[in-house]
Amino acid sequence: MLHNSQKYAHKFFHKIALATVLVAGSNCAAQADVITSIRPLGFIAAAITDGVTKTQVLLPDGASPHDYALRPLDVQKINQADLVVWVGPDMETFLAKPIAKIERNKQLALAELSTIKPFLLKNNDDGNNLEDESYQHKYEENQGHHHHGEYNMHIWLSPEIAKEAAKAIYARLVEQYPQQKQQLEVNLRKFNGQLAQTDKNIANVLKPIRKQGYFVFHDAYGYFEKHYQLAPLGGFTVNPEIQPGAQRLHNIRTQLVEQKARCIFAEPQFRPAVIHAVAKGTDVRIGILDPLGSGIVLDRDSYMEFITQLSKQYASCLN
Repeated sequence: MLHNSQKYAHKFFHKIALATVLVAGSNCAAQADVITSIRPLGFIAAAITDGVTKTQVLLPDGASPHDYALRPLDVQKINQADLVVWVGPDMETFLAKPIAKIERNKQLALAELSTIKPFLLKNNDDGNNLEDESYQHKYEENQGHHHHGEYNMHIWLSPEIAKEAAKAIYARLVEQYPQQKQQLEVNLRKFNGQLAQTDKNIANVLKPIRKQGYFVFHDAYGYFEKHYQLAPLGGFTVNPEIQPGAQRLHNIRTQLVEQKARCIFAEPQFRPAVIHAVAKGTDVRIGILDPLGSGIVLDRDSYMEFITQLSKQYASCLN
């Protein structure tokens, strides 16, 4: 009888031990010391955290930062992180509430930093106006759709802002990991050196196509275009969740022909039929730009890989 009860006790404790391991395992899956909202911010953070701590990205590939819905595991990650890096409430609206619940020194909203604010472009300051832009804005506001507010929030596409973002992430991590200050300094120095070199390389790649006109599907590239002096003729939409109306498509088609646009760019997560419809019967090429660097692995070189890839995507369609 005692033998049976011992067996029972053994099984019982084995189950408890197994449950403990499973719980610990699920906690490990949620654990990351630096969390970024989107992949390109993860690229910058990964360069600074290299050899110090891990970086994870909340948004899976193919998800849009405009309308993502957080899962319970995401909230757990946010609560456990040493640092959460995001653009700010005008971009990742879905993050505003959960981030407000964590300590101030563990959250970093890049667009709100005094070092980054001077670089912000106002929406449509980037020369991407189409005639009915104001109509588009009114339409979005009336529909109650997410709107980026006064400034263009696609700040990760600016090499100047990326440099400031790296510096801000570095400063926060020195507070969190003072014993790793030396490694963090080395990482920041490397990032700045690589960025300066990559920037020169990209400028050389894009120089021959500066005057080539093109349209983008989603008005997201103003920082990159301004920095490298490209010549966008316009965007189909400010908010990728909204299909452009008939009047807007007519205007775009007219401009494609009149301004001899070389190319129209779609995006991996939005390949709308409207682009093919508008380009049909014209000489305009269709290319793809990826503003989120989907598929690029997070490591110390990934931001350089990301902006280099983007420059090649421009060049392959516009050359």
